[in-house]
Amino acid sequence: MDLATIGGLILGIGAIIFAYFLDGGHFGAVFQAPAMILVIGGTIGAAMITTSFNTIRNIPTLLGIAFRGKKPDALKTIALITSLADKARREGVLGLEADLKKIKDPFFNKATQLVIDGTDSTDLRQILETEVSYIAERHRKGISLFKALGGFSPTLGIIGTVLGLVHTLSNTDDAARMATAIAGAFIATLWGITMANLIYLPIGDKLRLRHDEEVENLDLIIEGIVSIQAGENPRIIRTKLMSFVDPKTRLEKLPIVSERDQRRQKIENEHSDLELRRKRYDSLTKVD
Repeated sequence: MDLATIGGLILGIGAIIFAYFLDGGHFGAVFQAPAMILVIGGTIGAAMITTSFNTIRNIPTLLGIAFRGKKPDALKTIALITSLADKARREGVLGLEADLKKIKDPFFNKATQLVIDGTDSTDLRQILETEVSYIAERHRKGISLFKALGGFSPTLGIIGTVLGLVHTLSNTDDAARMATAIAGAFIATLWGITMANLIYLPIGDKLRLRHDEEVENLDLIIEGIVSIQAGENPRIIRTKLMSFVDPKTRLEKLPIVSERDQRRQKIENEHSDLELRRKRYDSLTKVD
């Protein structure tokens, strides 16, 4: 569960309820079925006109993303990419086929399969970036839905208030009862503004945050997979991908390497490259 989303809702709604009771209010005056039906039902109906039925049907899924979604762990992704790069460097990209089962992310799995299939680097990047663009488009529909709900809700609240005032002024002769009825008519506006600013718009912004986090993770995967396909050194790949991590975490996770260790690692990498080339040469010689 996302504690920020739940905590924000509890704090926001709790502050309104506490202030209302502190001022001497009671639940019966606020929870009026006609106002709630008009505002909530009318808002959803207006939003349905602006989008497709499939998007409306996905509202429970979108709410689940907002309340239960988690930020992708970039460090775990980088560790897995580095591991794959090291294996591909030693055994070739065909050796990655055995690791496909442990890659749970569908996008990551597909990208790895494309590398195994020998897809050209330019085509590989183009295919993956095209998929990311369509993922972003699907996300945009959900975000736009909640933004539309947030825009229509206050307007439906005002409509409810106007209808309540028309009914009150045309059917009440007693001034005391009229004052009470007018106060009740404004409940619709209260519901419209509250639903927009505590439910619809914040959830829309949360979905945008989840979208940004997912797209950032997908970009990280693309850079890592393309680097593996290009045969880059695993250490270089890891260092490059750590650019996706915030500086504080990067400093905590990246080891401080002395110049002496750097020179030694460079020699080891060069030796590893020579061994790899020798094995490839030997294999070609045997084939001939």
